[in-house]
Amino acid sequence: MKEKIQLAEGLEISRIITGLWQIADMERDGKTLDPTTTANHMEPYVAAGFTTFDMADHYGSSEIITGTFKNNNPLGNKVQLFTKWVPEPGKISLDDVRKATQTALGRMQQTRIDLMQFHAWNYPDPSWLDGLFHLKKLQGEGLIKHIGVTNFDAAHLRVACASGIPIVSNQICYSLLDQRANAEMSAVCSEYKVKLFAFGTLAGGFLTDKWFDKKEPSEGDLTTWSQMKYKRFIDAAGGWKHYQNLLKSVKKVADKHGVSIANIASRYILENPNVAAVIVGARLGERNHIVDNKKILQINLSPEDNNTIKEAQKKLLLIPGNCGDEYRKPPFLTASGDLSHHLQNIPKPFTIKQVSDTRQQIFSGTEWESYAGYCRAIKEGNRIHISGTTATHGAMMIGGTDAAAQTHFVIDKIEAVLQTFETTLESVVRTRIFVHNIEDWEPIARAHGERFNGINPANTLVEAKLVGDGYLVEIEAEAFIHN
Repeated sequence: MKEKIQLAEGLEISRIITGLWQIADMERDGKTLDPTTTANHMEPYVAAGFTTFDMADHYGSSEIITGTFKNNNPLGNKVQLFTKWVPEPGKISLDDVRKATQTALGRMQQTRIDLMQFHAWNYPDPSWLDGLFHLKKLQGEGLIKHIGVTNFDAAHLRVACASGIPIVSNQICYSLLDQRANAEMSAVCSEYKVKLFAFGTLAGGFLTDKWFDKKEPSEGDLTTWSQMKYKRFIDAAGGWKHYQNLLKSVKKVADKHGVSIANIASRYILENPNVAAVIVGARLGERNHIVDNKKILQINLSPEDNNTIKEAQKKLLLIPGNCGDEYRKPPFLTASGDLSHHLQNIPKPFTIKQVSDTRQQIFSGTEWESYAGYCRAIKEGNRIHISGTTATHGAMMIGGTDAAAQTHFVIDKIEAVLQTFETTLESVVRTRIFVHNIEDWEPIARAHGERFNGINPANTLVEAKLVGDGYLVEIEAEAFIHN
C-alpha cells in the first residue's frame, strides 16, 4: 500500500495521520510544553513519511507546536496541518467562525489552514449548517484550503454535501469493535466522494498485544481517558469474552504476518476503500511507534485473513446508533459516560411564545409563517401540532436535489420543535408526508424509517404538488406527551 493518498486537489496526505490529542493530556497538570523542544520531536515522523498531523482547538498547545515545526524546521514544507473547531452548542455567526479560524491561524503561524474540521453537537438546531456555510465563505476568501467534518453521522453528512458544502473528509470512530462506518456512511461517502479518517482503530490500546488473554480490568484499573472510553465500547459490543475472542482471531492473523495486533487492527480499517487514513496518536518526546507503524502499510491481508477477522466480529454486538452518536445521545460512549466533561448545556433551538395558560407557539422564522399567518407548532396541553414543514432554513432551501437529505432536514426541524418543548421524536404519534414527485417516495420513506425506527408513528404518504421551486417533500406531525 502506498504511503500517500490524494485527498483532494492539491492535498496529498499520509495514510497514517499522527494525532496529537495526547498533547492535552501531557499538559493537563497546568504545565505548557515548550513548543520548540516538542516540535523537534516531530522530525522523525516527517522523515519517515508521516507528514500529516491532526489537531484541534482543545488539544492543548498542539497547534502552536506544529506551527513552530512548519515554520522553523527544514522539513516543515512537507507537512500538512489539520485542525478542528468544536464550538459550543447554539447560534453561530460569521464573526464566530472568523474568530475561531483566525485564532487557529495565529497559533499555527499560518496564512491558510490545510483542513478545518467542524464538529456539531445538536443537529435539530440548524446553527451547525450556518457554521459550515460560514466556513465555505472563509474558504472562498482563502483562509481555509479544505473543509472537513468530525463525528458526523451519515444523514447529516448527506444534508451538508447535498446543500453545497464542499466536504472532503469525515473523521469518525471506526475499529474492529465499531463497524458503524460500514452501514449508510459507506453509501454517502461513495455518492459524495467524501473520505474517512478513522480514529480509535486501537480502541485506546485495547486492540493491542498488551491486553491479549488478560482478565477484565476493574473501573479503578483504567488509568487514562481513552481506556475509560473504549472499555465502554467493549461493553457495548458484547463484553470482555467476545472482545477476547476477537483479539484471539486478530493475533492469529498477526502472527502469520509477523506483526502486532495493533498493526492488523489498523490495516484492516485501511482496507475499506472509503478510508483515506487511520489516525494514530503520539506522545511527542515520550515515545513513538514509527517503525511499528511503517509495518501497517507493508501488510497484505488475504481473503482468508479478512474472513478470520469477520467471523470473530459476527459474535460482537453492533455499537448502537450512527457514527458520532456517542457524543449526542444515550448510551454516551464517552470516558465519563455522559457529556459532563464536554458541555454544560444545550440551548433550545427555538423560543416559545406563551399564548395562554394552556397554549404555546413556536415560530421558526421562515417568511411563509409571517405572511400566511401560521406558526411552526402549537402545544395545547399535552398535544403538539407541527405544521407542514419543508427543508427551509431562513431564506435557503436545504438538501439540494437529494430527496433523502431534504427529508432528514425536515425531521430535524420537527425534532427541534419537540426539543424546545422538552420532549423527543419518541412523542410523535402521527406523521403525514407529501412528496412532490412520487418517484422520490422511496428515499423519502427510507429516511423517515431511519429516523422513526422503533417509534413507528401512524403515517400517510401521498403525492402532492408543493409550493416553492425545488422542494421535494413536506411533513407535518403530531405528538403526545405522557405525564
